[in-house]
Amino acid sequence: MSTRRGDSVFTRSNNRHAPERVGLDRPFRIALPSFREQGLVAARVGRQQDRGFIVITEGGDRAAELAGRDRSLAVAVGDWVALRGGLIEAVLPRRSKVSRKAAGAETLEQIVAANVDTLFLVSSLDREFNVRRIERYVTLAWESGASPVVLLNKADLCDDVDARVAEAERVAVGLPVHAVSATEQRGLDVVRAHLGDGRTVAFIGSSGVGKSALVNALLGTARQDTGPVREDDARGRHTTTMRELFVVPGGGLVIDTPGMRELQLWADAEDLGLAFPEIAEAAARCRYRDCTHAHEPSCGVRGTVDERRLASFLKLRAEIGSLELRRAQKERMKKRGRRPEIRERLEEWE
Repeated sequence: MSTRRGDSVFTRSNNRHAPERVGLDRPFRIALPSFREQGLVAARVGRQQDRGFIVITEGGDRAAELAGRDRSLAVAVGDWVALRGGLIEAVLPRRSKVSRKAAGAETLEQIVAANVDTLFLVSSLDREFNVRRIERYVTLAWESGASPVVLLNKADLCDDVDARVAEAERVAVGLPVHAVSATEQRGLDVVRAHLGDGRTVAFIGSSGVGKSALVNALLGTARQDTGPVREDDARGRHTTTMRELFVVPGGGLVIDTPGMRELQLWADAEDLGLAFPEIAEAAARCRYRDCTHAHEPSCGVRGTVDERRLASFLKLRAEIGSLELRRAQKERMKKRGRRPEIRERLEEWE
């Protein structure tokens, strides 16, 4: 049953928040004096919309857009920006960013959220539970710079929660894994423990896993629409359509994101090694320096790690390798500037 969408904290012009409450910590405060000397104001991006952004300032919330329509300036929800009037002139350095490859054939980074302290990787304990998908999200999370935590939502729909948690722990090596239920308000203390004044958490996951229901539970009201799960395939309706930041009563901020129907990685080999530490460790002992771990005899990895984990590792390694190759090719084309029209198109991509 869908809930009625309430007012976002970014739609009321009389909202006033102390900068510390919305995440203006020491690194950002250090960067601010040079902006203030130029008559700029610090603002945090709360929502992206068709014609610009809604941002939080100490004096209240306001609409903003890029100065000079600078398409090369990547702005994401959670960013701290330098504002002059209603124009965004600069993005302050990020302490973390959650990125994926944008959908489509072009090699573009899509920043999902910025300046996140804790990144909740949300999966569900219904028929959509999938450890291979969790591995993919864990790899993305290590690239972000945020602290990842795995949340298994919809514990009320699972007959053997402990077994599912154990499965998730085997593929999310070293990460906290918690079973929760947004509908029954069960286990949410582990989520609230990551909140507090100035701290930002974000939820990412596939459509229908209950991210918006978790956000509503934390906010104590139905701010985000939630949709039913179809009985034929256990998939939820894609109800969240934009990334949005909310101030949580009692302290902290939460970023909700649309469900990812297709998660294409924006990561590198180091992130993959962090997501599959047992394979990285075994590879370091392998007798072949350039072993692919796919077919070489006496490989130090094959036969010593879980075969399903190895198959997933090899698949993700191939995907990341292809991404790195395309990124390198794009950079070479930019430097060469073979034809003006190609150069202009690449500048637009950036």
